[in-house]
Amino acid sequence: MSGRLPGRGGTSARSDVPAPARRIIALNNGFQLLFNLLWWMPVFYAYQREAGLSDAEIFGIQSIYYVAFCLFEIPTGLVADRIGARNCLRIGAVVMTAANLTPVFSPDYGGFLVHFLLIAAGRSLTSGAASAYLYDALHVHGAGEHYLRAEGTSRALGLAAKVVCWPLVGPLMALAHPAPYLLSAASAAASLGCVLALPRLVSRPGRLPGKGGGEIWKEARTAVRWACTTPWLALVMVQGVAVFTLSRICQVNLFQPILMAEGVPETSHGGILAAMTVAEAIASARPQWMGRRLGAVNLVSLLSVVMAGALAAIAFGGAVSVVVLLCVFAGATGFAYPIQRKLINDAIPREAPRATLLSIESIVDRAVCAVAAVAAGAYLAADRLDALLWHSAVVTGVVMLGVHLVLLRRRRSDHRPDVAPLRGKVSTKG
Repeated sequence: MSGRLPGRGGTSARSDVPAPARRIIALNNGFQLLFNLLWWMPVFYAYQREAGLSDAEIFGIQSIYYVAFCLFEIPTGLVADRIGARNCLRIGAVVMTAANLTPVFSPDYGGFLVHFLLIAAGRSLTSGAASAYLYDALHVHGAGEHYLRAEGTSRALGLAAKVVCWPLVGPLMALAHPAPYLLSAASAAASLGCVLALPRLVSRPGRLPGKGGGEIWKEARTAVRWACTTPWLALVMVQGVAVFTLSRICQVNLFQPILMAEGVPETSHGGILAAMTVAEAIASARPQWMGRRLGAVNLVSLLSVVMAGALAAIAFGGAVSVVVLLCVFAGATGFAYPIQRKLINDAIPREAPRATLLSIESIVDRAVCAVAAVAAGAYLAADRLDALLWHSAVVTGVVMLGVHLVLLRRRRSDHRPDVAPLRGKVSTKG
C-alpha cells in the first residue's frame, strides 16, 4: 500500500480531500470530541474520596475496569465486524450516556463500580470500531493517505475541548455537585447524533458475514490466527503497550495523587490538566513535526522512553517542575498516539477483520493496565509514590529496548520498509 501522507500545508491538504471524505472526517471529529469529553476526569479521584471510598476501593475499581474492558473487547470487536462499525458506534454512545448518569443516582461504591463497568462496555464498543470505520471509509473514498492527519486532528480537537471545559469543573460543582457527570452524559448523548449522520460503507474489507451465534468463537480464533501469523502486526501491538499504559496510568490514575503529594490545591487540578491537554493536543495535531528520518517504529520507541524519563524525573521534582514534566509527558503522548494508530492500521492486512484485530490490541493494552492499576494502588497504600514512578520508568525502558531490537531484526529479515509518519510517499506491506 502506498500513499502521500499529509505535509505541513493545511489548506492545500484539505482541498485534496474528496467532499464525502471531508464530511466523514468532520463527523468523526464531532463524535470523538463529544464521546470522550468526560467532564469528571479531573475530579473523579477526589469525588470518590468525598463519597467515602478508600484508595484501595478506588484503585480496585480501576483494576476491575481494565479487566472488564479486556473481556468486553472480545465480543465487541466481533460485533463491529459482524454488524458494521457504524452500528457499533451507535450502541457505544447509548451505553456511555447511561454510564455517566449512574453516579448521579448512586454515588456509592456500587454505583461507581457499575459506572466504570458501563464505561468499559461503551469504550470497548468504540475503541476499535471508530478507528476501523475512519480508516476504511477514507480508503473507500480514495482519501486513505489522509488518515494520519484525520486521526491526529480528531484527537487534538477532543483534547482542545477538554482544555476549555475542565477548568470550569470546579465552579460548576459548586453550583451543582453532580454537574461533571450530568455534563458528561449530555456530551455522550450528543455524540450519538454525529454517529447517526455517518454514511454506511458500501464496501468494507474484512466485514464478517452475519452468522449464527455458534460461529462467534470460530471467528474469534480466525482473528487471533491473523495476529499470530502476522508477526509484524503482533510486534507493533506489543510496542504500543508502553504508550497506552504509561499515558493511562499517569494521566488518569496518578495525576491527582502526584499533585496532592506536592501540595497542589485541588482547585488548581483542572487548570493543570488543561495545560497538559494543550501540550497533548498540539502534538496530536502535528505528528509530522517529529520528522520522517527516524520512521514510525523508531519514533514510538523513542517517545515511550521520553514518557518514562519524564515520569522518573517527577519523583525528584518540586511542584513547578512536576507541572512542567507532566506537560512534557503529555506532549510525548500526543505525538505517539496518531503515529502508533497508523502503524497498527498499516500492519493489518486489508482482507483481515480490522475492528476485531484492533480490539485484540485493546485487550493487550487493558490487560497490562489492569496489572499496573493494582500495583499502583499497592504502592500508594504503602506511601511509595516516588518508588512507583521510578520503577515504572525503569521497567518501561528495559521492555521497550527489548521489543525495539526484535522489531528492527524482524524488519530487516522481512526487508520491510518502515512507515514514515510524515510527508512524501511511503510503502508498507499489509
